[in-house]
Amino acid sequence: MSNLKRTFIGLVLTAGLCASADAQEWARFRGADGKGIGQADSVPAKIDESSYAWKVKLPGPGHSSPVLWGKKVFLICEGPGKIARPRRGRSSAPVQANRQLVCLSADGGKVLWTWVDKLTTYRQNGLNSFAACTPATDAERVYVTWASGGKYFAVAIDHSGKEAWRRELGDFSAKHGAGASPAVIDGVVLVPNDHAGQTSTLHGLDAKTGRTIWKIGRKSGPTSYMTPTIYRPEGGKAQAIFASCAEGVTSVDPASGKINWSVQCNFTLKVVASPVVAGGLVYVSAAKGSGRESAVIRLPRGGKRASMAFRLDKEVPYVPTPILAGGYLFVLNDNGTLTCIEPGTKKIIWREKFSGVHYPSLVSIGDRIYVISNKGDISTVQAGGKYKLLATSKLPEATQATPAIANGCMYIRTVNHLICVGAKKK
Repeated sequence: MSNLKRTFIGLVLTAGLCASADAQEWARFRGADGKGIGQADSVPAKIDESSYAWKVKLPGPGHSSPVLWGKKVFLICEGPGKIARPRRGRSSAPVQANRQLVCLSADGGKVLWTWVDKLTTYRQNGLNSFAACTPATDAERVYVTWASGGKYFAVAIDHSGKEAWRRELGDFSAKHGAGASPAVIDGVVLVPNDHAGQTSTLHGLDAKTGRTIWKIGRKSGPTSYMTPTIYRPEGGKAQAIFASCAEGVTSVDPASGKINWSVQCNFTLKVVASPVVAGGLVYVSAAKGSGRESAVIRLPRGGKRASMAFRLDKEVPYVPTPILAGGYLFVLNDNGTLTCIEPGTKKIIWREKFSGVHYPSLVSIGDRIYVISNKGDISTVQAGGKYKLLATSKLPEATQATPAIANGCMYIRTVNHLICVGAKKK
């Protein structure tokens, strides 16, 4: 990579970091625009009990990642009450259960309120949860999307814990269950619902009322679990980037629902990791079991349309979303292989293998990237062109959630607990 190119990328990254620092919020999956970049100088490379500000037991288990607005943390838990899970391949009628949105104090972890919703259970992958999707939030409301009884819903709850509005958005069918998450931008709630049923759609809902601002019909196919990424081209309007097996990669104007561009990827598998923009390209992957597919889309530029650039050959992620940090693209495979790639290319700079299965997506603070396994092992790596392991840590229990970074702290959700790292104990 040339010095000029590296300098340009560094300036772009610095601008993004400054924007995240000014916002001081982590309002959706992987924070501002889905980039996974946060600011928290007091969070150490090695995370252990001495660095915990607090740790609290949650009202129920789940894999939902935390989000924050101001001094409130929001996440989803199963329960209250035990859930009888339908078993795959056996006759098992759906049952009524509960699911809850939990609001906690960002300062001490105290539960401020819980909002409980009824759930009609459905069959899902044994590794999934009925509390898998991550909420999105703004200054007034929290937005959740989930399936229940073969239907798909979007619900808004205000910051005091009262339901503001509810929308049924068609059917939902997926043998692995639900897990896609919403995002909110400029008063529009983006709701992806690409699935194997009859009414795959993308919705743009009014954040205040829940009314439909726009709706895009989609082809049905293997379910997509990604969260839309926000791309902000220089001198242009923000774009929401969606991806699915049936439709490939699609750029949508969040305000109007107009499709800016779309590229078919010829995927045969489901999309789980969210799209990542790096070096004028959009990196997307699809997977199932040991199968992996990738597509790297060249963004429109100089009058040229978006088009397929190339495909990655190895270490394509299934669940974890990659990250652009320190001037490089870092891609984490579920098997624990972390690959450093030169942005805008498929050139591999270095590759390192960590033990265990990895579902949490990558996040970074400064020049550090946190790589977290399902068992709770943390490998902290320097975000650079030369591999350097900064520290190894161990969480007290398993996790599949991605940390949130706000208020100068890192908030880590394990299956049953929420841990705040980095602030001084009171």
